[in-house]
Amino acid sequence: MTRTVLLIEDNEQNRYLATFLLEKAGFAVTSAADGLRGIEMARESVPSIILLDIQLPRLNGYDVAQTLRASPELSRVPIVAVTSYAMPGDREKALEAGCDGYIEKPIDPETFVSQVERYLSGAGTP
Repeated sequence: MTRTVLLIEDNEQNRYLATFLLEKAGFAVTSAADGLRGIEMARESVPSIILLDIQLPRLNGYDVAQTLRASPELSRVPIVAVTSYAMPGDREKALEAGCDGYIEKPIDPETFVSQVERYLSGAGTP
């Protein structure tokens, strides 16, 4: 069974790197460059996991997470904030919005895939 990732990220370089790493590890990756399109794609495909930037055009990641959590078909899909927001309280704000976890940018190419896999297994961040 193919593990599918929906990457909601507006920065082209960040999308490229995350997609490259995940596809190399055997994931099927689709991406959206803004929050509204990300919600549409999540509803259409019901991915295995959603990686969500917080600072997005059209609808920020907090609002995207809340909208996705309100959708019954997506309620069990892990949502992980992947963001450069690293100030005190940012992680908590992402979790309160409905994210299951938080990965700080810049991502570490050596550990990124294993971090994503932990959320798929239900283990989350160590």
